Amino acid sequence: MLYNGIMQQAQKTQKVSLDNSKIKMAIRAGIPLSITTYTLPREMSEYMEEVLAAFLAELGQEHMESYLKYCLNELVTNAKKANTKRIYFHEKKLNLFDDADYEKGMQSFKEDTLNNIRYYLGLQKQSGLYVKLILQTRNNRIKIEVRNNSELTFREYKRMHDKLSRAQQYTSVDQAMNQVIDQSEGAGLGIIIMILMLEKIGLTEENFQILNENGETITRIILPINDKTQRELNTASHEFIKLIDDIPQFPESIVRINRLINDSNTKLSEIAKAISSDVSLTTDLLRLVNSVTFALASPCISIADAVKLVGTRGIKNMILSVSSVQQLSGLGGESRKTLWVHANRVAFYAYNLARNFCASDRDLVDDAYICGLLHDMGKLVFTMARPDFLDGIKDICRQRNVSADVFEKLLAGVNHAEIGALIAEKWNFPTIIISVIRHHHEPDLAPSSTKKLTSLVYLADMIAHFETHEVDYYQFDLDVLKLFGISSESQLRKISDKLTAAFKED
Repeated sequence: MLYNGIMQQAQKTQKVSLDNSKIKMAIRAGIPLSITTYTLPREMSEYMEEVLAAFLAELGQEHMESYLKYCLNELVTNAKKANTKRIYFHEKKLNLFDDADYEKGMQSFKEDTLNNIRYYLGLQKQSGLYVKLILQTRNNRIKIEVRNNSELTFREYKRMHDKLSRAQQYTSVDQAMNQVIDQSEGAGLGIIIMILMLEKIGLTEENFQILNENGETITRIILPINDKTQRELNTASHEFIKLIDDIPQFPESIVRINRLINDSNTKLSEIAKAISSDVSLTTDLLRLVNSVTFALASPCISIADAVKLVGTRGIKNMILSVSSVQQLSGLGGESRKTLWVHANRVAFYAYNLARNFCASDRDLVDDAYICGLLHDMGKLVFTMARPDFLDGIKDICRQRNVSADVFEKLLAGVNHAEIGALIAEKWNFPTIIISVIRHHHEPDLAPSSTKKLTSLVYLADMIAHFETHEVDYYQFDLDVLKLFGISSESQLRKISDKLTAAFKED
């Protein structure tokens, strides 16, 4: 598994196994991967390199691997040394932020700590000083962060930026190494070489950031996904989007009912009568409205009652839900059961989260269920597509020199949110539903009018994956958790447990 959070296992010396499924899941959903260590043993350094290599390979960025491995080693080593320095100064009763004490401490720091490194690393662990690697990809950008919970002093911060500026004087690693460089703290040359390494893959010092934030020192590298991979992915996506033309439109009866609902002059009795004329639709709607999901005060035995109880907006969304399930289920496919179980779970969670967190917003509550049900519509289409169609798309991609890896990434779900939104547009879904489907992995990118509902569906989806151990608490978007007043893993787990128990009863 991927190690994350505060992990005692990180200190063990046995070989850590790599879990590629978690890497793929994180890339597909744009969520972070995190590895935390206190003492950075050799086995953990090697594991970090393996995760980085697998992460880059999944994104088709293998050409960056050797350069970024160097950068990673430089950053985590510097972070570990910064933590050791805090412990050393504390032990020597020196003030790290006092210039005179700093000069005094640094005269003996290197020799003393190297001669007794186990002792100082042990103190680091006892003090909870960590080094954390975070990998994430979003919006065609790769973020590599190394964090440690020892804030830089002004002197250290200035020195780092001086080295970054000095790196611009050199055109090669050899030139930098042949110059007389102040290495009193050992990091100067390493930072300069790191910047030169980044330049070899087309980056500049602007792609590298140093921050002090919330008690942490953060060193961050931001990388664009290369143009070739993005072009190939777009080509494969456009070919796949043609599948939308093979998905039938809603039957005329559904179109007619939607037309009635959208007409403000239509009476509720007319809507109920139109729905009742479709036996299959009537059965499915009554089953849905009487489920535990909607928790009606009394059983509903007629569509007329359902319209009164749920309202026209709720009925419209139920019709869209039932009809979408009918249309998409007709595509076939062996994996549809697993996908539909997940879709129904997320719909149930989204609706119940809306009732608990947003009860005063009736429209949001009404929209939560269908948005949860159809959030992965694009993935359903990928999974249920006919084998002959997929072979045809693969042939076209091959003719256009799209690599097999990119095609496989598309099938694995990359761009599924966008394709799901395109299907919803084809079916003339309300704009708010289209927006939620499109942004359900990235609620911060949703327009302000749909951000809260998108965040709610994101939360429902993540909780469903949290239950199955596909994601961990640290991978949840902090802004979304804050929006709904969730401040701890134990609080999230209580919510998750309650939803799980309620869903089993449904």
